[in-house]
Amino acid sequence: MPKAKNNTKSEPFEATLWQAADKLRKNIDAAEYKHIVLGLIFLKYVSEAFEALHAKLVKGEGEFAGADPEEPNEYTAEKVFFVPSIARWQTISDNAKRLKSCSKNGKKVDIGGYLDEAMEAIERQNISLRGVLPTVYARPNLVPRQSGRPY
Repeated sequence: MPKAKNNTKSEPFEATLWQAADKLRKNIDAAEYKHIVLGLIFLKYVSEAFEALHAKLVKGEGEFAGADPEEPNEYTAEKVFFVPSIARWQTISDNAKRLKSCSKNGKKVDIGGYLDEAMEAIERQNISLRGVLPTVYARPNLVPRQSGRPY
């Protein structure tokens, strides 16, 4: 029996994504906006790679027996960036909905300031990333409420 044709169009989904990106971008130039988006994508990627290895280290089986899941060298040995607790995606996600978050140093910051601190924390733990990650999230032209708003 032949498969039924899928007549659903991806245009509504693409339109929704475009609208969400446009709302987030607001008055930011497209050339600058790419740094914001690419930084967040990188942060999500390294956090997921870290969490996958972290789960194996916590389990402690096989070659990971006796490993310390909070030891940066464990991640370096596996060619995974160490992500400090303040910069882990789940921690960021938990703080994203709050208008003001408490940063690691006890200072109250919005989600933009929190993201900047997360990027700086990753740079401190990973020498090869020093001076590379964007810390542009606390800028006044990036509206804090938009940064943590779900779409």
